[in-house]
Amino acid sequence: MVRLGVSSFDLIVVGLGAVGSAAVCQGAMRGARVLGVDRFQPPHDSGSSHGETRITRQAVGEGAQFVPLVLRANVLWRALEEATGERLLVQNGGLILLDGAETSGAGAAFYRRTVDCARQFGIEHQILSADAIQERFPQFVLQQGGQGYLEPGAGYLMPEKCVSAQLSVAAAHGAELRTGEIVTGIITDGSGVVLQTDRSRYAAAGVVLTPGPWMADWARTICGLDPAHFAVYRQALYWFALQERHARFSAEQMPIFLWSSAQVEKGFYGFPSLDGVSIKMATEQFVSLSAAGDGSPSIAPEQVRGFYDDYVNVSLRGVSSRCLRTVTCLYTVVPDHGFLIDHGVDSERVWFASACSGHGFKHSAAVGEALAQKVLGEAPAVDLRPFARRQWSTNE
Repeated sequence: MVRLGVSSFDLIVVGLGAVGSAAVCQGAMRGARVLGVDRFQPPHDSGSSHGETRITRQAVGEGAQFVPLVLRANVLWRALEEATGERLLVQNGGLILLDGAETSGAGAAFYRRTVDCARQFGIEHQILSADAIQERFPQFVLQQGGQGYLEPGAGYLMPEKCVSAQLSVAAAHGAELRTGEIVTGIITDGSGVVLQTDRSRYAAAGVVLTPGPWMADWARTICGLDPAHFAVYRQALYWFALQERHARFSAEQMPIFLWSSAQVEKGFYGFPSLDGVSIKMATEQFVSLSAAGDGSPSIAPEQVRGFYDDYVNVSLRGVSSRCLRTVTCLYTVVPDHGFLIDHGVDSERVWFASACSGHGFKHSAAVGEALAQKVLGEAPAVDLRPFARRQWSTNE
């Protein structure tokens, strides 16, 4: 696509977080003329792709439709490691815990779906009794009658390093990256797409839109949905000091963990210690709404204490109440807590991915690759149809 006086590309990616950095990387690696645009300097701490670590699981309790995404993503993460020399994916195992009293409700259902996915896709796993967990992982406090799903192939990703690596590879393959630039308009016609920013205008054969919590700004014009379908919730992450240095909190001896409860699928989760001094833990909240661009408020001491008393103190041995660090990040959530990946309501030249609902980073390499493939006319490596726009109207 060529327009006089306007820089032209095969693919423009708007938003260079988890999915966007993957799309610009994969497009550039295919030899396409690619432009990536972001309002910040990625990786940054104003969205959803920061905080040192993100959990990855192969048997995905959110639904079997997600499993092909994470399996493909793991292949791409390893290829990215080989290309950059960075350590991005650590498969130290994952443990999903279910207390004995929790035989029904959201947590038990999530646990059962995880086990069902493992069996359906042949994913290596073990089911451990409370006694077996106590023997192998004495840092966890589990009620008698409880059980755990242990997946050796689970672990964690390093989000800032993943985003940086993908952008580095994209640039090395000729992609242009424009940061600190805000997209103000996306106009499609029969010959392509025109992108207007606060600095310039660009033309492309196709656009991938991955703006994270700013998705509501494009809800009506691109998605054909009411902006209320993209709810933004701010989440708190905590790093608590260990009572003493101990190898059992290292990635060699401690898996990532998810603790299910009756009311919440993933009531409480955490990671091994990366520094030997502290471990990162968090829960999820879907009550208090936020907005993109609100800034990152500090977490009050009473909130820190409440989290420790409600979750850490009753679930883990050897972790003190001294909080060394807190960070917040944003979840963009659709009503079914799934993904929304589709082409624009008026044009298949624009594809978008947003509302990964707090469980998208592990899949992002595969989603970004598939979106780049869609725009460039290739068959996607994974099936995106399960995540297409639902029967939601702008009048809902």
